[in-house]
Parts: sequence; structure tokens; C-alpha cells
Amino acid sequence: MSQSAVLVHVPEAEPVVGEWRLKHTYDAPLGIPAHVTLLFPFVPADELTSEVEERLARLLGEIEPFDVTFPWTARFPDVLYLEPQPSEPFAELTVAIAAEWPEHPPYEGEHETVIPHLTVAESEDEELLERITREVQTGLPLHSRVSRAQLYVEDSAHRWHEHSELPLRS
Repeated sequence: MSQSAVLVHVPEAEPVVGEWRLKHTYDAPLGIPAHVTLLFPFVPADELTSEVEERLARLLGEIEPFDVTFPWTARFPDVLYLEPQPSEPFAELTVAIAAEWPEHPPYEGEHETVIPHLTVAESEDEELLERITREVQTGLPLHSRVSRAQLYVEDSAHRWHEHSELPLRS
């Protein structure tokens, strides 16, 4: 079954992390740009009705746009990521969307606390992650204005495509 995801694309990050993401993440080669995930998995792609999309658009349309900075890298054990500051608006968006669709908890409920992040690389190679960290840090901080989210869907070939853009309050 094809999946969907609600993301915030961060185009300002592409020049700094785009190549690393293509080489060292599973999602970038499949069509996912540099982003902060709001909710994955979201409603299965074949269940994305106009009613679901309208509910999501209404919910996001109630949120004020916000500025975010990615001042530094951080780590999960095998993941290097950029940490957004402030992170709370992303977390609040995740909570709001998950509350509206409780049957689709973030990351299928695998993590008790969802930590907003922009994945740069995934690897068990500590030296590789350290090298990427050094190179990425030269391009930081990054600044972005979050004024929209995107709904991405997976096709039958497991490639991802932007399905719709979801503006925050204008």
C-alpha cells in the first residue's frame, strides 16, 4: 500500500545537505527533498480523499507562519540531522495533525517523543558521519520562513511526489 507524509520542505538546506542526503539517506533518492517531517505515515495514499485534504488544509491554515534557524547539527545514534530552532512550532504541528488523525500516530508510535529534525545522513559509519558533520557545519546557520507544508505521496514504484502544497495562515 502506498503511503503519504506531511512535510515542511526547507529549500534553503538543499545547497548544504542535498548531496549528502542523496548519498546517505533512504528517502532523498526516492524524491523526498530536505525537510522536517510533520507526520509520517499519514493517511494511506489511496485513502486521500478531498475531505481528508480539506481537513488538513484547514488545520494548517489556522497556524501562523514562523521563522526557523538551523544553527547546528545533532545526532541520533546512526542519524546526523539539523536541529531547528525553535523546534516547538514543528512539534505543535505534529501534535495537531496526529490529534486530528489519531489512527496515524507519528512514526507509527515507535517513538514516545517526536524530535523535529532535518535528516542529513544515515549511517553506522561513525567516521563518515563525523566528516559530513564537519562539512555541513561550514554552511550553517540556515534560516527559513515556514509558510507552507507539503503533502507527499508514494507511487507504485515507491517514488515520492509532492501531491499538494498546504499554506499556513496568510
